[in-house]
Amino acid sequence: MKIGIYGGSFNPVHFGHVGLAKWVIENTDLDELWLLVSPNNPLKAADTLAPEQERLAAVREAIKGIKGLKASDFEFSLPRPSYTANTLRALQKACPQHEFTLVIGEDNLAIFNQWREYEYILKHFRIFVYPRHGSVSNIQSSISNAKNIEFLASAPYFDISSTELRARKATR
Repeated sequence: MKIGIYGGSFNPVHFGHVGLAKWVIENTDLDELWLLVSPNNPLKAADTLAPEQERLAAVREAIKGIKGLKASDFEFSLPRPSYTANTLRALQKACPQHEFTLVIGEDNLAIFNQWREYEYILKHFRIFVYPRHGSVSNIQSSISNAKNIEFLASAPYFDISSTELRARKATR
């Protein structure tokens, strides 16, 4: 099976996450898309995260009944912080019958060379990139020219972010 890995803090999960996940499963060759809840993103402050089980439950509820989407707690049992390269290695070991594709936002592609072992990811996995600002930008990086990167240029733009939602909640 072809499995997409859409990782994130999902803090909180919102209609943009779900809308993109639905679009990806309906418009690519993936058989399933796993929304992989990250317990501890090394690029984000841990003290701003809701408890991991709450975030996982919220993702499960948000995608309930949507064919091809699954909430995953796979990273919960891995060493922390969660590095994508380690997660992908562990997934390959646990599920060798699957072919994994990483789904990331364009903002993450722009800093992809800061990810631990990004060369390993580029060498071994296909990557789908979601344009975060309504259109695919010209990212000045050799990474964006890698042959296994596919821009999801026709994906709808969702003008929402978890950061924005947390800020709105804090001002109430």
